[in-house]
Amino acid sequence: MPPAKKTAAAQTEPVNPDAEVGIPALLRAARGSYAHAVRTSLARADFADVPRNGAYVLGGMVNQGIDAGALIRQLGVSRQAASQLIDTLVIRGYLQRSPHPEDRRRLNLQATERGRAAATAVRSAVKAIDEELAENITPAQLAGLRAGLIALCDIRDRLEDQARAEPAG
Repeated sequence: MPPAKKTAAAQTEPVNPDAEVGIPALLRAARGSYAHAVRTSLARADFADVPRNGAYVLGGMVNQGIDAGALIRQLGVSRQAASQLIDTLVIRGYLQRSPHPEDRRRLNLQATERGRAAATAVRSAVKAIDEELAENITPAQLAGLRAGLIALCDIRDRLEDQARAEPAG
């Protein structure tokens, strides 16, 4: 009998080859690869004070060009939590607020030089994990993984649209 293997989904239990680990558990465990690499990269670059979810916002804004509001919505946090996250990023010098040129009630958020540097550390960590993943699976498997994750995002979007369309009750 082969020795028990340790996987991301079951660190202390022997793997039963007949039992399938659920996709939600795998997604949660796999996400940890990126989270650990990003935290380590930020700490090494003297950005250990980036708050939880801050790397996602900074990386998305700077590396992907995504609007901060869209990133916050993707996080699915309360308005209070979103406001606290943005306030913390501003106070710690990662973002700056400026008046919206066309609507006084709105504010623009831009990454500061410090925020852009932290986003570079995020990008470096993500790239390292992406490269290691590409070394461990075939290009076809990587394409299938991406396609499956995109399909899951599409399902989430559909379910969220349905929930918004349903009357509160």
